[in-house]
Amino acid sequence: MATNIFVNLPVKDLGKSIAFFTRLGYSFNPQFTDETATCMIVDENIFVMLLTEEKFKSFTPKPICDAHASTEVLICLQVDSRAKVDALVQQAIAGGGSTYKEAQDHGFMYGHGYQDLDGHIWEIIYMEGAPG
Repeated sequence: MATNIFVNLPVKDLGKSIAFFTRLGYSFNPQFTDETATCMIVDENIFVMLLTEEKFKSFTPKPICDAHASTEVLICLQVDSRAKVDALVQQAIAGGGSTYKEAQDHGFMYGHGYQDLDGHIWEIIYMEGAPG
């Protein structure tokens, strides 16, 4: 059995977040979607639970960090081309996201990233050959 990963992220406005990530090409599992949460499908075994802040608070006794002011996690996704890296970042910016640094070209690896509407950092990379 493959291991699934579920990343849980708090969002201020679930509807706006769904629209933002839909624009980037992601789909959502309606079985795990209601007015407080949705399950974004990233890949066969990778899911992001977008939770309203109120719902997120029910899972942790700690305060929610303001991702615009602090970094709580870096989410990094590998794609199949440099063009896809640039396209995703451009789509994110067009949808209301922002960049936080310039694209990085290390020869074997090319990457850029964006911050979503809530400030969470999404790094997008293309690597030639296997990592390591």
